[in-house]
Amino acid sequence: MNVAIIVAAGQGTRMGGERAKQFLELAGIPIIIRTLKAFEQCDVIQEIIVVLAAQESAGFLALAGKYSLQKLSKVVPGGITRCESVLHGLHAVRAATAEVVAVHDGVRPFVTPDEISRTVNAATEHEAAVLVAPATDTLKEVKDGRIVRTLIRSQVRRALTPQCFHYSLLRSAYEHADVMNPDLTDDSALVEMLGKDVAIVEGSARNLKITTPEDLTIAEGMIKLGLWS
Repeated sequence: MNVAIIVAAGQGTRMGGERAKQFLELAGIPIIIRTLKAFEQCDVIQEIIVVLAAQESAGFLALAGKYSLQKLSKVVPGGITRCESVLHGLHAVRAATAEVVAVHDGVRPFVTPDEISRTVNAATEHEAAVLVAPATDTLKEVKDGRIVRTLIRSQVRRALTPQCFHYSLLRSAYEHADVMNPDLTDDSALVEMLGKDVAIVEGSARNLKITTPEDLTIAEGMIKLGLWS
């Protein structure tokens, strides 16, 4: 069984306002619901676990009940860091039946079922796979306010989600990680620390992570322009 863990426990301090960003609406539909619908429509995902701040659980369940989310099986409380939240999600996975686990940011509503399928299938073959997008800007490595080196743009990708792994591999990576470290924000990095190779799957730059008010404006524009329904 392939399981999606949707991480949506953040409070969205960079967004401002009183509502957590995952519950803000795009064209009348909450961001978290748009995200979940992509996984609901993906044939290779059989189960969805959502990780939320504990105080959001009751409201979310009432909201989810208005939509046909047949694959939603569990809602679990998040942790202090993203890593701890993912670990809580992993604890909710049935180890006996789990195959590939797809970890996805709850505020990436524009991921497509095809992108999810291709990344899960790559993880099935290679044990670990990450959806990526090309870097369009020249990237610099910096230290102490100075440029250390310029990276070769063709050899660099932006890491997106979902990031997909065999369950046992991801569980091992998290057992070896300091999940309270706020700088660990990427599941692939934990797997890389084990010395494992991670395959890439080319995705679209439209797979936007909505973090700031500017991101929300861009997302609304994408829908208005017909780039997304």
